[in-house]
Amino acid sequence: MFYHSKSSVRRALRGCVVSMLAPKVVIATALAAGLALAAVPARALDFGPFSLTGFAKVEVQRASNQCVDCQRFPGEDRQRQWADELVPGRAYGAETGHVTLFQPWLSARFDLGKGFKLTGMLSQRLRDGKVDIPGFLYERNVAVSHQDWGRLAVGAWTTRAWSLGDYPFGTTLGVADAWASSGAGYGLNTKAVRYTSRPFDVLEGDLVLEATYDQGNTAFKRNKPRFVELFAQYRKGDLLLEAIFQDTRNGNPQSWGHGPFTGLTPFPADDAKLGGSGQSIAMIMARYPIDNRWEVLAGLRHNRWSGAYAVATGWDAAGGFALWNNMFNVDWGGTLNGVPNPGYAATSTDVTGGFRYKRGDWSATAGLLHLGQARTANPSERGQHNSATIATLGLGRDWRNGIQTYLMAGAVEFGKLGLAPLSMPANTAFTGVDPRATRRGNWFGAGAVYVF
Repeated sequence: MFYHSKSSVRRALRGCVVSMLAPKVVIATALAAGLALAAVPARALDFGPFSLTGFAKVEVQRASNQCVDCQRFPGEDRQRQWADELVPGRAYGAETGHVTLFQPWLSARFDLGKGFKLTGMLSQRLRDGKVDIPGFLYERNVAVSHQDWGRLAVGAWTTRAWSLGDYPFGTTLGVADAWASSGAGYGLNTKAVRYTSRPFDVLEGDLVLEATYDQGNTAFKRNKPRFVELFAQYRKGDLLLEAIFQDTRNGNPQSWGHGPFTGLTPFPADDAKLGGSGQSIAMIMARYPIDNRWEVLAGLRHNRWSGAYAVATGWDAAGGFALWNNMFNVDWGGTLNGVPNPGYAATSTDVTGGFRYKRGDWSATAGLLHLGQARTANPSERGQHNSATIATLGLGRDWRNGIQTYLMAGAVEFGKLGLAPLSMPANTAFTGVDPRATRRGNWFGAGAVYVF
C-alpha cells in the first residue's frame, strides 16, 4: 500500500527561511539543542495495537530586510485593498527569530482476518506551543485495507498536494513552505473519503492510484463546497513520479496551499449573499538518484482561480467595522456585468528543482523555486505582474538515532516592487521580505529535528 504511518510522521520535517546575517550564537543555539538530543534513542512507543510516533523541531534564524508590522493593518488578508498600505517610516532591517514545532501521531491497527486490516489515526501539530491551524486537526480518520483491494478511509487528513510537496520533496530542497503552502491548492481535508489502490505493475514499474472527495462545510446549501483530488504515484527502479490534480468548488478563495477546505467563509449565514468560486491545481514532482550520492528533483505546478467578488456580509457593532467575505483578485472600485468590486479569473505556473548530495551521514542540498506571473483580465494590479525567485543551500547531518541537525541559507528576489505574486498567500509569506518595500532579502540559520 502507498500509505505508511512512519512516512506520515517524517513528512512533517520542513524548512523555514533565515538570514545570511546571523550571528554565531544563532547557529550555536540550534546545534546545541540537536546535540543535546543526540544521545536520545529514536523509537516509537507501542502498546498493544496502538503506536505513538511524532517529531519535535527547533529552528533559529536571522533574515535581512525584515519589517515588523510594516503593514498598516497587520494580519489583514492581502486580497483586501486596505491591506496594501504600509506604515511610513517604520524601521526595516535584519531580524532574528525562531520556531518550534511538535506533532505526535497516535495510530491503531487491528487485524480483521482474511487479509483485512482496520487502522485509525489521530494527530495535531503545535507551533510555538499553540495549535498550528486553530479549529482543525491534521489527522482524524479510520480506514479498512486489503492487500488485493486497496484502502478505503474516511475522516480528516492532509492532502497529497501539501503533504508530499512539504515532505519529503520540498524539505529536501529547502523550499518546503514556499512550495507546498503557495498556489491554488488546499492542505487539509475535514470531511472526506479517500480510496487508494493496490500497486499495479505498469511498464515494469509500480503504479498506485488514489481519489479523495471532501464535502467541506455542509451547512452551505446554495454554494455547496466540493473537493476532488486525484493522485498517482509511479516508481520504476530509482525513479519516482508523483502527479496530483485538485479541483475544488466553493472552498475559501485563497492562495495558501496549506489551508483547510471548508466553505466560502467560516459563516454559513453568508451563503445567500455570495457568488460561487472555484480553483484548481495540476502538479507533478519527480525524484531520481543518479547514483548512490547524487539525487535530482524537479516540480511543476499550474494554478487556476475563478476569482471571487468582494461583498460586505455584515457589521460588527462592537468593533465598529464591516465584515467582508473571502474575496480573490478583485478590481476594487470596478464593475463587471453589473457586479461591483468583481473578482477576475487568473492562472499562473510555478516551478522548482535542485539536487541533494549525500556522503555518509552528511548531505548537501541546493534548491531553486520560481513563483510565476499570473494571467488575468483584472485591470487593477493585485500582484499578477510580479514574480518571486527563491534560492536555497543546505548542509545537514543524520545522527542515526532520530536526530537531524542542519544549517541553511538562501535568498529571494522579486520581479518588481509592488504586491507579491498571486500564488503567495501574503505579501511577506515564506521569507518575511515585503516586495512593496524592497525586491531582495537573504537569510541564514540552523535547526534540529527529533523523530520518534
